[in-house]
Amino acid sequence: MKMAEPMRRYSVGYALAPKKQASFIQVSLVNLAKERGIDLIKIDTGKPLIDQGPFDCVLHKMDGDDWKRQLKEYGSEFPQALIIDSPEAIERLHNRISMLQAVGEVEIDFENASFGIPKQTVIYDAKMVSGINLENEGLEFPVIAKPLVADGSAKSHKMLLVFNKDGLRKLKPPIVLQEFVNHGAVIFKVYVVGDYVKSVKRKSLPDVKEDGLGRLESYLPFSQVSNLNNFEKNDDKYYKLMNLENAEFPPLSFLTDIARGLRRVTKLHLFNFDVIRDDRVGNRYLIIDINYFPGYAKMPNYERVLTDFFWDVLNQNDKSLGSLQKVHCEKEVRVLVGNSGCGEDEGTLPVSPLKIEENENPIQV
Repeated sequence: MKMAEPMRRYSVGYALAPKKQASFIQVSLVNLAKERGIDLIKIDTGKPLIDQGPFDCVLHKMDGDDWKRQLKEYGSEFPQALIIDSPEAIERLHNRISMLQAVGEVEIDFENASFGIPKQTVIYDAKMVSGINLENEGLEFPVIAKPLVADGSAKSHKMLLVFNKDGLRKLKPPIVLQEFVNHGAVIFKVYVVGDYVKSVKRKSLPDVKEDGLGRLESYLPFSQVSNLNNFEKNDDKYYKLMNLENAEFPPLSFLTDIARGLRRVTKLHLFNFDVIRDDRVGNRYLIIDINYFPGYAKMPNYERVLTDFFWDVLNQNDKSLGSLQKVHCEKEVRVLVGNSGCGEDEGTLPVSPLKIEENENPIQV
């Protein structure tokens, strides 16, 4: 009797920061991948990458010029190895202007819903903060103030909901001012893993009534739209307004089409994007953020999803980069305010010239 051929084994080397490794590399994931013939192997970032492996795939979420150089060197030495994902593609998401530009490049065919991004402007010059006229920028209070740099650090998540000009004085450029849109206090987080798309609901900031702006403080600090601080969590009235269970998901086929469009445009395999429903137009959705390699361990059955993904890319079964055409994203007004004033070309928005490590905390609280 002919002996069955042994299962081919694949090696996936991973290079992750300690916190990301602790949350993502669970025993359950390692064991399930091993059953499918996939060995997850930790890369020692203290040693040259070229001296390790060889790996069929390198999975990473690391920054820095030296790491990028090592990946390029490894790819030259082992051209058959998959790098997930390209450092150049990831860097696009490190800037909140270039990040959402990707949404404007997505074209899908869907009749019953539309999508876009909030209006936003970026301020580079500290002298412009207190004197900015929001109406001239197509904005009005309240606005969300976000650091321009979105590198995943704690300070990149320090945001403010600003209600008046006094709140603007707390800002330190470079900063993005983004339109706040009432959205029923619910945010939809859409996880993308190759072809797989999963949407979950999370609590968000409460709606703001225009006639109540005068009674509010000048600003409200928050770290992430879906993570409220203890003061807000203890507010019973807030929970009554939440209606999280009753919030209807956007059509999955709609979100899937957007996800595949973003994959094609960004050339990324692993990311999530945050979506809110514009209360002014019920079937219109706004994408407010895109994150690379998010906390997948929070996603139901993440072990199976990631193992299937590894198998597909290693066997070249990942087909989600096919062409997507037709209906395009609704493009919003996007104006730059910088050292040279305002009214820059709204076509191509520049990436901040500052290196990530040179940026200070953009919000003073």
